[in-house]
Amino acid sequence: MEPSGSNGILNSQDTATNWALGANLSSGYVDVIGVSGNNLTVAVSGSNIGTAAGRLTRANNNFALASGSTYTISFLIKKTGTHTIGGYYALITGAASGNLGAGFDVSGSFSSGSLFAYTGVTSRIRRVEQWGADVYRCSETFTMTGSGTLTSFFLAPISGVTSQFNPAVGLGIAFAAPQVELGSVPTTFIPTTTASATRNAEVITLSGAVSGCIGQTEGTIYAEVVTRATGGVLAKRFLTISAPNSDSDRISIGKTAIDEIVGAIQVGGVDQALISTASNQSGIFKIAFAYAANDAIMFVNGTQVGLQDTSVTLPNSISQIGLCSNTIGTRQFNDRIRAAALYTTRLTNAELAALTTL
Repeated sequence: MEPSGSNGILNSQDTATNWALGANLSSGYVDVIGVSGNNLTVAVSGSNIGTAAGRLTRANNNFALASGSTYTISFLIKKTGTHTIGGYYALITGAASGNLGAGFDVSGSFSSGSLFAYTGVTSRIRRVEQWGADVYRCSETFTMTGSGTLTSFFLAPISGVTSQFNPAVGLGIAFAAPQVELGSVPTTFIPTTTASATRNAEVITLSGAVSGCIGQTEGTIYAEVVTRATGGVLAKRFLTISAPNSDSDRISIGKTAIDEIVGAIQVGGVDQALISTASNQSGIFKIAFAYAANDAIMFVNGTQVGLQDTSVTLPNSISQIGLCSNTIGTRQFNDRIRAAALYTTRLTNAELAALTTL
């Protein structure tokens, strides 16, 4: 679920159209998770992201930035060779005029840094998130100290996260899906052509009882999470379905105090099924826990975990959903959930494997 949002970077869906390629770079088409992008390679040494010859440019974006408001710039990087560092540069005019830019190293250390000492913004927060094999979403959130307009936007391979200069001749990296939007987090990519584009707010509408959306005699609960091994006293929940205001009659997936990924069914506070991975789990996980009468099974990242439980009693009157917490709000998962879903049927084992494959 996402709110309404607008992308102010023009021709973001295809950075080969209406973008100017620097004379010292060469480029080629690259698909980055279904988005058209450019693989930029250094052809002549001595340039940098601050000069026209060393960057890919989309001019005349003319995106208004209001004083005191928070914005997020984001784009995708795809590693296409040995080079791992790329950056952006946004030219801002008006009362808060200056150069905003950052570099991002996607080698695995996920380091970042400022390219320019720009005083027109505060609270700069940079992120690198892996989205797929050799694909990363890089972003920077900032708050304006004065009003301005983001005019030209630049992308380029650079030699370091705080260096404007292009790397050695022959090195390069691919870019796609540039975006600037109002808000403190990068939202789903909003493709644009010659004008900015807006995504409408997403809405879920349900008629009748909530329980109709939850499988009562069979079903599957699913979550994709990013979790770090943190330990602690209490288990944490990713997704829970339960009887009203009850943590004793529930079906849930989460992590234990020793960082096992666990699927559980309880009736009257008594475990009916409890399936878990090894301890000390951290990273990205796709988890599906399927249930039916005398049937409980869990798949994680495409593989069945443990044994199928064939002696299971299900709780009655499941009508409550807890996301990132148990149903009484005491076991918060303070990390990232990328996706969550409820299925009103017990998916087949083949479907569970396909659903959870990274």
